[in-house]
Amino acid sequence: MAKYDVYKTPLKIDKLTLDNRFVVAPMSMGCFYGEDGGFNEQATQYFAARAKGGFGLIITGAIGVDYQVDPYSATGPIPLQVGQVWIDDAKKFVDEIHASGAKVFAQLTLGLGRNYPGLPAPSECIVYGTTDQKSPALTKEQIKLKISQYIDTAKMVKEAGFDGIEVHAMHWGYLLDQFGMSFFNHRTDEYGGCLENRLRCAKEIVEGVHEVCGSDYPVGMRLGLQTYIKDVNKATLTGKEEVGRTLEEGIEIAKLLEKYGYDFLDVDTGTYDSFYYAEPPMYMPQGFMIDIAAKAKAVVKIPVIAGGRMQAYDAAAKAIEEGKIDGVALGRQSLANPEFPNKLYQDTPEKIRPCLGCNLGCWNRVVGGQGGWGSCAVNPQCARESIDGLKPGDGKKKIVIIGGGVAGMETARTATLRGYDVTLFEKSDHLGGHLIEAGAHSFKSEVQKLNEWYQRELKELNVCVKLGQEPCAECVKAEHPDAIVLAIGSIPSQPDIPGLDKAILSLDAIQNPQQLGEKIVIVGGGLVGCELALDEALKGKDVTVVEALDHILSSGIPAPTPNAQMLGDLFEAKNVTVLTGHKLVQVTEQGVVLENTDGTVELEADSVVSAIGFAPRESLKNVFSECGAPVYEIGDAVKAATIMNAVWEGYALANQL
Repeated sequence: MAKYDVYKTPLKIDKLTLDNRFVVAPMSMGCFYGEDGGFNEQATQYFAARAKGGFGLIITGAIGVDYQVDPYSATGPIPLQVGQVWIDDAKKFVDEIHASGAKVFAQLTLGLGRNYPGLPAPSECIVYGTTDQKSPALTKEQIKLKISQYIDTAKMVKEAGFDGIEVHAMHWGYLLDQFGMSFFNHRTDEYGGCLENRLRCAKEIVEGVHEVCGSDYPVGMRLGLQTYIKDVNKATLTGKEEVGRTLEEGIEIAKLLEKYGYDFLDVDTGTYDSFYYAEPPMYMPQGFMIDIAAKAKAVVKIPVIAGGRMQAYDAAAKAIEEGKIDGVALGRQSLANPEFPNKLYQDTPEKIRPCLGCNLGCWNRVVGGQGGWGSCAVNPQCARESIDGLKPGDGKKKIVIIGGGVAGMETARTATLRGYDVTLFEKSDHLGGHLIEAGAHSFKSEVQKLNEWYQRELKELNVCVKLGQEPCAECVKAEHPDAIVLAIGSIPSQPDIPGLDKAILSLDAIQNPQQLGEKIVIVGGGLVGCELALDEALKGKDVTVVEALDHILSSGIPAPTPNAQMLGDLFEAKNVTVLTGHKLVQVTEQGVVLENTDGTVELEADSVVSAIGFAPRESLKNVFSECGAPVYEIGDAVKAATIMNAVWEGYALANQL
C-alpha cells in the first residue's frame, strides 16, 4: 500500500458508502443563498471544487429549521419558509456535487442559543461576549415546536436528494450544546438535570428524523468532546479548570448518542468561550484532536470523524490505519487548497497550499465582522469560484514585477497562469520577503511552508526570477513591459525616541534569536511583538511586552478572537508581563524608561526589542513611470498589513492585467 492509500479506502456510514476518508467540515460562509432563498451558484461552485478535489463527503454549513421561536436566524433562509423553491434549488445543488464525485450531507441546526444576543437558550444565561445580557429561557412548548420544525425540515432535505444529515450541534456552545451542559442548562423538567435528560433534544431529533426519513437514512452528530471553559467568556488552556463538558462526560455522550441511533460522530472541541479550541490557530499543534477523538472511537462502533487542525496528513493516516479515527474533517485547509486529497492521492503533499491557522479570511470575516463573506487568506478564489475565478489572459503581455515577497510572488503566479510572460526582480538572494521572519517562529511552520509552496509554484511555471538584482529604469524598460508591478514591501518603523537605536529591530531578533538575553523587553504589542514574546517565553525567557494603547493586538486589523484569546492565555501560562497604556520614552543601557498616566517607570532588560510597527518603503513609482507601461503598487508597498492583504492584492491585480 502506498503511503496515503489508506485515505482512499471506502468508509461506511450505516448503509451508505463514502469513496474515501476525507470530509469537508461544515462551515457557514455567509454567501450561499440566492434572492429566492435557495442555494446559489456561488455555493454550488464552492462545494463542487472541493468534491472535484477528492473529498468523499461534503457537509454544508448550518441550515436553520426554526422561524417560529427564534427572532432571527444567522444561518440564512429557513427551508420551511422558502418551501418548494428551496427543494428545487437544493436538488440542482446536490446533483452538481454528486456529478463532481462526492456525497453530500445537510447540516441542520436547532439554533444558536446564547452565542448571540436575543436568542433563547435552555435556561436564562449570560450571552457570549457580554457580562450582563441574558438569553431568555425556552419554554417546553417552544422546545417541542423547534424539534417538530427540525423533523419537517429533514423531510425536505431527503426529498432534495441529500445523502444524509448532520445534526448541528453539540459543539461550539450552540443551542443543542447548551442543552447538554449543566453549566448552561439549569432546567428542572425532562430537558434538564441528569445527562440523559440534557440529551433528550438530541434523542428526539434522531428518532424523529429516522421516523420520517427511514431508519437507514444517515444521521450524525457534530460533537465537541470537551469544551475547555472555566467561566463565561473564559477558556482553560489545559482543561483542568473545566466547568463545561469534561472529556470523560464527552465520552459518555458519545456512547449515548450511538445508543440513541446516531450513525456517525464528527468530533472536535471548544465553544465560543474557548474559541481557540473551536477554531484553533497556529499556536495549537496540528493533529491535536487525534488522541482526543481516539478516546471516543474506543467506546463506539459507529464511525468517528475528527476535525480541528487535522491537516497533519501523516499522523492522520497513521491514526486511520491504527483504528483511532475513521475519517478526517478538514475545514480551513479545504478553503486553502480544495485539492488537498488529490495531492495526497498523487503522493505530492509538497504541492498542498497550507492553511496558516491565521483565521483572517474565514473566522474574521464570517464571525469577527471584518466584512464580506468567508474566504481564505491564502486562496482568494475561495467561495468566489463563480464570480472571481482565474480569467483567461488578454493576449500576450509582458509583466515585470519588482519585489519577491508574498504579494510579488502571488502576482507572478497568477499572471503566469493567465498566460503572460513574467519577470520578477528581487534585490536579495532569496524570495519570501517578510514570510521569512513570519515563518521563523516555532509555531508558524505553515508560513515557512507557504513560502516554499510559492517558490515551487514559480519554478514549475518557469517564471523568470532574477535574484540579487535591484533593477533600474533602463533594465526594466529593456524588458518591454506591458505592466510594471511594485511589490517592494515594508520596513520597521523607527520613531524619534532617544536611544531607540540601541534596541534590536524585531525582524533581526526573530531571525537571530541567539542575541537575545534572558530578560527581554519588547516594545510594541502588535502581532509581531506578541508572537516574538511568546516564542521567547516558550524558551523560558523573562519577557515583558510594552504597548502604548489600552490593549495588545488592537491596532490595524484586529486579531481574530481565537488567536488573541490563545495568545493571552499562553502569556498568562508562560508568565509574560504585559504593560498596556505605557509609552516608550527612552532606551537606556540598563533597559527602558516608560511613561503612563501615573508618571514614569523604569524597567531593566538584557535586551530591548523594537516592534513598533512597519511602514511602506519609499515609493519607486516615479523611478519607473517613464518605462512606457502603467505602474502599479501593491501589498506592504502601499500599506503595511497582513499576508492576506498581500495575497489578495496580488491576485486581484494579476487577474485584471
